[in-house]
Amino acid sequence: MIYSIKGRLVEKNPTNVVIDCNGVGYFIHISLNTYSQIPSEESLQLYTHLQVKEDSHTLYGFWGKTEREIFRLLISVSGVGASTARSMLSSLEPGQIMEAIAAGDVATIQGIKGIGAKTAQRVIIDLKDKIVKVFGIDEVSATQSNTNREEALSALETLGYTRKQSEKVVEKIVKAEPDASVESLIKQALKKL
Repeated sequence: MIYSIKGRLVEKNPTNVVIDCNGVGYFIHISLNTYSQIPSEESLQLYTHLQVKEDSHTLYGFWGKTEREIFRLLISVSGVGASTARSMLSSLEPGQIMEAIAAGDVATIQGIKGIGAKTAQRVIIDLKDKIVKVFGIDEVSATQSNTNREEALSALETLGYTRKQSEKVVEKIVKAEPDASVESLIKQALKKL
């Protein structure tokens, strides 16, 4: 198993990077989350996961160990392959995925392109206990902030704002104030919409 790769950044794209490590160029698949955190400096270290199949050896790179651990948990779920897991980590930040799983938030997981209702439910059923145990996420706080978030989004939809437009604004507010009440979320979102 290749734990991590450190070397000179040769090429950087939204879906992959090439790292030169002592004269060997490693082609590494990455998520948009990792891409956004890679500095433009020459030296780079990524934590990796090597997937060995009959016809290929594919290397996936992650900015942090937490993202790699979530990737590994996701690919352990039946029906979720490496490209689906990478897509999930490109659509949501690792913390958002953990919170959605811990809170049993099917809608957030299903909101990711390519994830259907059955797959979202399977991810939550298979990983909820592991996420809570491994990362120590408090289910109650995740559920509470998630309930407030959902109520605020529903209210904003009723007021005529699109869900996609509202989600981005409400997400930023929830990040800044995880314990914000529904009223507070709605008021702050209306100022920014």
